[in-house]
Amino acid sequence: MNHSGSETDHSRKLVELTKDKNGIDHLVLRNPRGASATVSLHGGQVLSWKTERGQELLFSSTKAFFSPPKPVRGGIPICFPQFGNRGTLEQHGFARNKIWVIDQNPPPLSADSNGKVCIDLLLKPSEDDMKIWPHSFEFRLKVCLTADGRLILISRIRNVNGKPFSFSFAFHTYLSISDISEVRLEGLETLDYLDNLYQKERFTEQGDALTFESEVDRVYLDSSNMVAVLDHEKKRTFVIRKEGLPDVVVWNPWEKKSKSIVDFGDEEYKQMLCVDGAAVENPITLKPGEEWTGRLELSVVPST
Repeated sequence: MNHSGSETDHSRKLVELTKDKNGIDHLVLRNPRGASATVSLHGGQVLSWKTERGQELLFSSTKAFFSPPKPVRGGIPICFPQFGNRGTLEQHGFARNKIWVIDQNPPPLSADSNGKVCIDLLLKPSEDDMKIWPHSFEFRLKVCLTADGRLILISRIRNVNGKPFSFSFAFHTYLSISDISEVRLEGLETLDYLDNLYQKERFTEQGDALTFESEVDRVYLDSSNMVAVLDHEKKRTFVIRKEGLPDVVVWNPWEKKSKSIVDFGDEEYKQMLCVDGAAVENPITLKPGEEWTGRLELSVVPST
């Protein structure tokens, strides 16, 4: 009888620290059933989220390259303290370009239950950061993989400054899909949205579900805490639950724009859809000592 299989499975570490080919530390989380998530200390960016069968659920471009300090194209980059170009900072702020540290003693979260494997990362501003954005903060990121394979990201941002500051925020989530023309996004019906293709003009969603046949770059405002992406061909549905993140950003560059993005394949727009839990329209303002929490939970369920 061969016991080695079950024994090695059992003793396999739940969190493994590895380095990628560029020498950047990665943390790999595994649950007992074999699902996994990979988080880079560069940007606190989730790069991979796989089912127990090893299917990748997040999109990463085959043309992605690592040229510090820019983040890798794909996964879940963190946009902080600015979303997009809505401010004086570089596109999407600087958190996704920084090296984060492992937080050894994170303050506990109230609703923390067992049965999941988590890591805690911490970002504090450097002197250079303070020059371009003069606010002291502590940004704690908890990434968890649950026993049933859900991916949970919790951002806690605390003002350790003597004066208030404001920021916008997004978990810029690249979902891996079969074909952009075969998916539909539910949960945004009747909402107002700002359309970045029309100078951020405000429109109201008329459809009962979003389907895609051209470039889309929108911020849906004050959405409910759950949206779903139904992938007809792969017979699976992404369920996105969020707290503290009122807006939903929906982005697909489509054919023409894809050709102008260097780290993105010309045809890859067909295999990805960005659906972000975000706080964009009304920035979060923190008084000294205050903390904001934003939570994103991604799950995938079989569907017809």
